[in-house]
Amino acid sequence: MSTLSNVKTRGGELNPPSIWATPDAIPEATSRNGVSVSYAQEPDKRWYVMRASYGREDRASDFLVEDGTYTYIAKRYVEKYYHGRRRRTLEALIPNLLFVYTTEEKAYQYIRNTPELSYLTFYYNHFMLDEEQKNPPLTISCREMENFIRATCNRSEHLLFVEPSQCHYKSGEMVKVTDGVFQGVEGRVARVCGQQRVIVTLQDVGLISTAYIPTAFIERVE
Repeated sequence: MSTLSNVKTRGGELNPPSIWATPDAIPEATSRNGVSVSYAQEPDKRWYVMRASYGREDRASDFLVEDGTYTYIAKRYVEKYYHGRRRRTLEALIPNLLFVYTTEEKAYQYIRNTPELSYLTFYYNHFMLDEEQKNPPLTISCREMENFIRATCNRSEHLLFVEPSQCHYKSGEMVKVTDGVFQGVEGRVARVCGQQRVIVTLQDVGLISTAYIPTAFIERVE
């Protein structure tokens, strides 16, 4: 899996989306202190979904990356006004959630035995029960997670975290985006906010809508 660095500007924001022009590139996780960790599939690691209370997902990510653990937070650019001036800033697409690629042992260590992460908890799978009849921590497959990262790593301001009622599907067929900043993303075509978009499903977390995708940039997945 190829990687590209999240180069930061003086203001602390990432450079424009063009740094992720390669559709199969997974960006490096980078802390505010400049520590970077590359993503690479390993048989003993899984993608854990974790929740940081009161919007502290960036703080948790910084700690984990500096400990050598790969993390991902889906973000998008938004325009806001500060003291009458318009600024373009990054905000979490799915508030309070971060995705952590690590071993089961390390995941439980972070949640149960790391005082610095007392505000971090597992996001549980409410559709399954473990041997103790409890909901286990939710994990996402590498294939599904990599598709989600491709869909969101461009930080497009048109990305949406949507409810099923907002998606008016054209069919149940899976498609793949063949061109543009969403190239390589797989999902289902739907109309959202009056536009044709591709909907990416993240298991038991929710639905993510891309920006507008022209029909010429879509092909059916067999």
